Amino acid sequence: MKKEQRQPPRRTFLKQSGILLATFNLFNAGATAQVTPSTLPGSLSNNPSLDGWIRIQSNERILIFTGKCELGQGILTAIAQMAADELDVAYERIDIVSADTSLTPDEGMTAGSQSVEYGGIAVRYACAEARSLLLAAAAQKLNTTTDLLKVTNGVITNGQSQVTYWELSPQINLKRKANASAKPKPASEHRIMGQSIARRDLPAKLTGQAIYIQDLRLPEMVFGRVIRPPSYRAKLESLDESSVKNMPGVLAVVRDGNFLAVAAKREEQAIKAAKALRALATWSQSPDLPPSGDALFAHMKSQPSEDSVIKTVQSPNTPKNTKQFQAEYTRPFQAHASIGPSCAVAQYKAGQYTVWTHTQGVFPLRNDLAKVLRTPIENITCVHTQGPGCYGHNGMDDVACDAALLSRATQGRPVQIQWMREDEFAWEPYGSAMAIQMKAQIDDNNTIVAWHHETWSHPHSTRPMTDPSGSFLLAGWHLDNPVPIGKTKNSPQPAGSADRNAVPLYDFANQKILLHYLPKMPLRTSALRTLGAYANVFALESFIDELAIATNEDPIAFRLKHLKNPRARALIEWVADKAKWQPNKNPKLKNHGRGFAFAQYKNLACYCAIVADVEVFPQTGQVKVHEVICGVDAGLVINPDGLINQIEGGIIQSSSWTLKEQVRFDAQKITTHTWADYPILTFKEVPKIQVHLLHRPEEKSLGVGEGSQGPTVAAIANALAHATGKRFRNLPFSPEKIKMVLAS
Repeated sequence: MKKEQRQPPRRTFLKQSGILLATFNLFNAGATAQVTPSTLPGSLSNNPSLDGWIRIQSNERILIFTGKCELGQGILTAIAQMAADELDVAYERIDIVSADTSLTPDEGMTAGSQSVEYGGIAVRYACAEARSLLLAAAAQKLNTTTDLLKVTNGVITNGQSQVTYWELSPQINLKRKANASAKPKPASEHRIMGQSIARRDLPAKLTGQAIYIQDLRLPEMVFGRVIRPPSYRAKLESLDESSVKNMPGVLAVVRDGNFLAVAAKREEQAIKAAKALRALATWSQSPDLPPSGDALFAHMKSQPSEDSVIKTVQSPNTPKNTKQFQAEYTRPFQAHASIGPSCAVAQYKAGQYTVWTHTQGVFPLRNDLAKVLRTPIENITCVHTQGPGCYGHNGMDDVACDAALLSRATQGRPVQIQWMREDEFAWEPYGSAMAIQMKAQIDDNNTIVAWHHETWSHPHSTRPMTDPSGSFLLAGWHLDNPVPIGKTKNSPQPAGSADRNAVPLYDFANQKILLHYLPKMPLRTSALRTLGAYANVFALESFIDELAIATNEDPIAFRLKHLKNPRARALIEWVADKAKWQPNKNPKLKNHGRGFAFAQYKNLACYCAIVADVEVFPQTGQVKVHEVICGVDAGLVINPDGLINQIEGGIIQSSSWTLKEQVRFDAQKITTHTWADYPILTFKEVPKIQVHLLHRPEEKSLGVGEGSQGPTVAAIANALAHATGKRFRNLPFSPEKIKMVLAS
């Protein structure tokens, strides 16, 4: 029998770490605060109190608080590196508390590749300011000036006498607003940043320790399951649950409108009871889903849309005699397909809810839970606990709501709910299908003089708190007294959502970027890694490749011809050299091809250039990506190995999306329920990957977690065109599509 794994509550850890437990004021108006929050860097702007970020503990350790979550991206390791360097203490002295609504700053979502760029810079400034306060106190105590002091691992000395951070900590006041007057150290003084320090979360994960939410065991914990409707808009017509209530171990059956759940003493008892309830329930359904396959995209174009011009540039000197080109690219609905289904633990006791969750945003989730539970947010605590990966917005927030609702029926006992595989596939919010139409004009000098990019897409964010007037938590819609479904909106440029990376980094004299935003969701959609950037970069970088081929120019030289950005040019040239790119060279082997693509994620984050080598097997339609060579410019790199991990993961996931992944449905319901219905890239299909980092320590750190997905799909598409002479514009590049295009 497996030994029960328990995790101490977060507050127990803090007590054991030697820190006094007290609620701190994130907006404490301390003395010396002359700076308005909006002028502070990164996440400090909304969380200006220093003691919201750093505590100096009595056990000679430093406690750092962050609102960012560890999602497998290594952020807690990177934050510890930043704190250690700015404070001049050993990395091993840094402890971190992350994403707890009762303890940490509210940094919104851990999303958009912004953890280092926004959360990390806040930690750096907070630590730099705390260090300056400690040095000032030391100078007074040692009767000297701060410029004569030196710090080594928390010990301050003037060469003759010394004092420690821990001796000085009672004399400094961190209950004050940050003023950003102490600047973070320049790269030349970094000792820990820039080093590939091993990630803190991996040992437990690699040795099977209880680190995941699925492993969490609390005293008297029980287990639950939710019985979902068979389709989106199905209604529960009848159910006699009396027989299920008498099944072994069953503690409660909750029926509230279309929300149906069961709690039992043991997990297998909950699963058995849920199966019985499903068999007893009668539902009414209607065939109201859109057409699938290629017909989906024509249907999308026919739907009511909110149209906007994202960017327009007009030149008075455009030549009249130009060559006209156009093409259309499509992407299907795609799932997050997390290897482990979503899970949460919740406890309701004395009017208070505690929810352990692998959400990407504990504060936004708490706000939406308050709407569904109809209780003030002060009655809810959300604590981040690591999960199986989310790559955007999968079912992690929904299952937290499920657990909170069921917890009210378990007499104060914690309840764990884990979705089944079919729940995850059928009910998670997908990455939206997209249709993208490209047009261009080229003059007699083979220069692009006009560029037109037009995108049709459903929403890319229906996360908690997307709309304060409604909710996007699934169970809230199913209650007898439902919470209104929130209104969706497209995030504005420069980041964008559906139009993310639709604006080219290239310099075209005439540009028009249009978005047809489709607010109605026939299938539930939300944030899948990169949002619209994956499809927009696929279209943009495929089309510019097509134009290069049509004008008989080398694809890389053609891009550089239209690109002024010096960092972008330097990276492209550097990667071309690393990959030994040879202009316009035919493939060495039959059915082999090489493709190139480039993007700066969101036109704000890291620059990424990719060369992909592929092989096509015409008889079977299979595609093998043999090797991917990637170059990245992310400015100041905190942890090179961690950055490379993220880029590699993006390349692998994008390869899987590109070659295999597509959610299937009929007129009535989702038909993707198992891995057999939704194949993903296997270990033996993973390409060989080289990642080269173009170090720019003098530049600010840029987000990398979603930098490689867009260039990867386009590089594979361009390599397929190089290998076959045919252009592939409709994702995924499944064997059926490969054979169909080759036969055309």
